[in-house]
Amino acid sequence: MKRNWSIIILVLILLSLGLLSSLVSLWMNWLWFQESGYPILFSKSLVTKIVLAIFFGLLFFLVVYSNVRLARRLARGQARSYVDNILEFPHIEGLERTVHRFLLGALLLLAYIIGSWAAGQWDVYLRYQNAVSFGVTDPLFSHDIGFYFFTLPFYNFLYLFGFLLLLFSFLASLLIYGIEGGVWLTRRGLQLARPARWHLSTIVALFLFLLSFYYQLEIYDLLFSERGIVYGASFTDINAQLPVLRLLIIISAFSGILVALSAFLRRYTLALSALGLLLVVALVGNQVYPEIIQRFEVAPNEISKEAPFIDLGIKYTRMAYGIKDVQEEEFPAVEDLSQEALKKNELTLQNIRLWDHRPLLRTYGQLQVIRTYYDFEDVDNDRYLIDGKLRQVSLSPRELSSERLPSRIWINEHLTYTHGYGLCMGPVNQFTKEGLPTFVIKDIPPRSSTHIKVTRPQIYYGEISNSYCFVKTAAKEFDYPAGDQNVYTVYTGRGGIPVHNFFRKLLFSFRFKEPKIFLSSDIRPDSRLMFDRSISTRLQKLLPFIRYDKDPYMVISEEGHLFWIIDGYTLSDRFPYSQPTPDLGNYIRNSVKATIDAYNGTVFFYISDPGDPLIQVYSRIFPGVFKPMDQMPPHLRRHLRYPEDLFTIQANIYATYHMTDSQVFYNKEDLWRIPTLGQAGGDTPLEPYYTIMKLNTKAAREEFILMIPFTPARRENMIAWMAARCDEPNYGKLIVYDFPKQRLVYGPTQIVSRINQEAEISKQLTLWSTGGSTVIRGSLLVIPVEESILYIQPLYLAAAQKESLPELKRVIVAFGNSIAMEETLELALTRIFGGVALPSESQVPPELTQKKESQSINTLVQKANDYYQRAQSAVKQGDWSRYGEEVKRLGEVLKELQEKAK
Repeated sequence: MKRNWSIIILVLILLSLGLLSSLVSLWMNWLWFQESGYPILFSKSLVTKIVLAIFFGLLFFLVVYSNVRLARRLARGQARSYVDNILEFPHIEGLERTVHRFLLGALLLLAYIIGSWAAGQWDVYLRYQNAVSFGVTDPLFSHDIGFYFFTLPFYNFLYLFGFLLLLFSFLASLLIYGIEGGVWLTRRGLQLARPARWHLSTIVALFLFLLSFYYQLEIYDLLFSERGIVYGASFTDINAQLPVLRLLIIISAFSGILVALSAFLRRYTLALSALGLLLVVALVGNQVYPEIIQRFEVAPNEISKEAPFIDLGIKYTRMAYGIKDVQEEEFPAVEDLSQEALKKNELTLQNIRLWDHRPLLRTYGQLQVIRTYYDFEDVDNDRYLIDGKLRQVSLSPRELSSERLPSRIWINEHLTYTHGYGLCMGPVNQFTKEGLPTFVIKDIPPRSSTHIKVTRPQIYYGEISNSYCFVKTAAKEFDYPAGDQNVYTVYTGRGGIPVHNFFRKLLFSFRFKEPKIFLSSDIRPDSRLMFDRSISTRLQKLLPFIRYDKDPYMVISEEGHLFWIIDGYTLSDRFPYSQPTPDLGNYIRNSVKATIDAYNGTVFFYISDPGDPLIQVYSRIFPGVFKPMDQMPPHLRRHLRYPEDLFTIQANIYATYHMTDSQVFYNKEDLWRIPTLGQAGGDTPLEPYYTIMKLNTKAAREEFILMIPFTPARRENMIAWMAARCDEPNYGKLIVYDFPKQRLVYGPTQIVSRINQEAEISKQLTLWSTGGSTVIRGSLLVIPVEESILYIQPLYLAAAQKESLPELKRVIVAFGNSIAMEETLELALTRIFGGVALPSESQVPPELTQKKESQSINTLVQKANDYYQRAQSAVKQGDWSRYGEEVKRLGEVLKELQEKAK
């Protein structure tokens, strides 16, 4: 007995500790949301969860328990045994009471589980309550698309709840009748007393009515069918599946009526016939018949049958992914780029990215980490006005990594080393004579060579997931190293939760399971606790219904403060006829831009796509959380970028859905793909990249864009390229430039193959590789200039060791049939085009400028010989048009040689 009491006491203590832990966690979250400035996000979701859990949990318990009580009442006076009874419960004293208690406990547990499940549907319920119209209807039932986004998910929830309610009501009642009398299993079959028959038949009838509702939901789900050529209802779905489902609705409802009547008439023939018919139609009509139609009517005439539905799939997919208004233009892709054209596009050449993210991150890690406990998590591209010119730069924050602390004692990790410090920034195309990147901002404390200054370099909130920390404590808070000494600081911001009193300190200690928090005399009432400092964790905790971009990037404000900008997406898989993307759904909008102060952790959400109905619904659910975009400070708006994740998704969809003719789409006649390219032409898809350029010859100025090329699905030549504009007032506009189909334009894989076949380049790469070094081939960039295409690929050299320092050693330029590899981009351009204005003075080491002058005449002679050889080749092939072009170019080179000889 004493042992039993000990176990009971132990269980109660554990339950109490679990409840206390949950309450403390809840209280901490409330303080955290208050500190973040968005208590409504916590309170509204919590209240909704509690209301749903209580309502549906209590409703489930009351309905099922009422059926149990009704079954017990109706079972009174019924015999426990029956003639020829096969299954009979033993007569044990108190059996009914024991079963009743068991059922009561089981129902309470089930009610808790059901309530918890219902609480998890809080966002479904709130979206249903605050639904808005899309202004677009589906083509089959003429419902607004908002019905499928907001109403139908809630109907599905109600159906599942109703199914569980009736299922457990039936099972619990059947158990009572089986034990206490009213239902007997005999050799002649199942025998039911009249009260039990009425009760159980009523539940079955209700289930059949619910089944009728289910088939109506199945009708709506035809809009998301995967049977046809495209996603959505196909010919078979509409002409075979839909009529069967409508028939099943009628049969289910009629069967429910017959089952209810049979309970009173004691004749089951009609009810059983109806149920048999329902089963046959469900199996044969809902499965076999559509398959027969698909195989023998649709398959032999697929294009004629499916053409209207292909058109719908194209229309709604383009709409759902935001590519229906893509601007399409022709791009001649001629090979007549001149020196004058290059000079006109000097700003484009100055901003060609020669530093890839991966080797640059390694280089930053070797040159600018300064101390082992700092780390560079990522490198981002952005644009700034430097010396009056728009320049593309690489930027990487220097964050603190607590895992790298030489001594990870509690005080160091949570009181002393609390934040990162500063960043590195440099132009994407500049490097020193040693092949290392040049810096605009570097070192600790940050030193700048331009007007861009970092005045508040501390990074308390970043990409690295460090643990909690306390600031404004009695302990010295490390700021940055200064030689053999350390500089300390005192936090003066608004970030973190104030400690205030002894009670909070105790609960903080309990929450993080760390007694040192409570015992530490360094933590004072005015100290502040920072936790969930990872920006991805912070944003996901605030808005769990938003999907965030994988690449947040840092911006330097006009005051020199550091801010993070991250893109947020609204997603759904409920857009009719839209082709789904794995792990995403079939609808996406970049509706949110979030900014986070790296010092205070202050978060603001701005609506970047006010036309998105999903963000309109969330704005109604949580008023005051989302701000209009025009309230974002101008110094941050200037650095908005079109998100790379969204652009990649849209480009992949557009590669197929640019075909708007159903016949062409069905035959995949013009299917595109994103080029695949690896270190040696492998199967890694080419990543989109940012650059600064003029979009066409009529453009007034260069702009910051994100772009990606396309190739045909089964060929390697380039067919088009897509650009997303990042600068206002054209932010978010997509443009696709189509190449002439009668002209061969080399694709990235073909250019890589030609580079590999170039004798001089191949020889040099082999020499480096056999010398104990590793050659790192950078991303191949396709750079449109005027109406021509340049291909640029940087080469880096690194020692074989893991922690080696990559150096930019060569730049390869390809244009038309010419390929050049030189120490700099300018020298490579000079070799192909002759004398070219320097893309950037600081890009070229001084000792290489003389080499450019000495190479100029030799380069022109080489070019003249190349044009002559091509002209001769054109004569042999009978291509007189190309012969004329090559002779014309030869004449221009000879004229330039004559001028240099004067």
